[in-house]
Amino acid sequence: MFSGIIEEMGAIQSINKGLAGAKFSILASLTLEDLKLGDSISVAGTCLTASQVGDMGFSVDVSTETLKCTTLGSIPVGTPVNLERAMKLNARMGGHLVTGHVDGIGLLRARQQDGNSIQLTIEAPEEIIRYCVAKGSITVDGISLTINNVSERSIAVAIIPHTAKVTTMGLKQLGDTVNLESDLIGKYVERLLQTSGVLPAKPAPLINREYLEKRGLL
Repeated sequence: MFSGIIEEMGAIQSINKGLAGAKFSILASLTLEDLKLGDSISVAGTCLTASQVGDMGFSVDVSTETLKCTTLGSIPVGTPVNLERAMKLNARMGGHLVTGHVDGIGLLRARQQDGNSIQLTIEAPEEIIRYCVAKGSITVDGISLTINNVSERSIAVAIIPHTAKVTTMGLKQLGDTVNLESDLIGKYVERLLQTSGVLPAKPAPLINREYLEKRGLL
């Protein structure tokens, strides 16, 4: 479990892909402080397991499913990535409850300076939009952000100068893709209402495959 408060930006040092998935080597510093073999770590909002830990970084194994359903499937070597170690229960919790289980991929449609903040509009699929509410939380590439507005096809968020400086959101440009994770609480509420018969049951969606194919991302 994570909080969505990014600890540092690392960088993809190497990617070795095979039929069974891929191994990513990631340059890091702060997140290495007490990182151990087998620990969970959020990489661009995706919960992964450290399979090797060294003096200059760590490695993770990425399944074929994760490569299909997150931006890690198309990320090039050298790309900066947001990193966060699993949170401790005895520490203050900023952000919100983040699992690192990405629901889908969003597309940055608009970027506008507004005073000292940057307003971002992110196009997202329906299975994510349905859990979004104004002033609620959403995870974007591992970052806990507050939703300012919601439309049928997109959400709007704002990032302050500190967030732009210490996370990859300050580097994102129009057309870039981002990993999105809906607020966990909304999913449980929906499930409880479905099992009680208040809402009709919905089949679990295939994560964004049609959405990605239309945009040439698969």
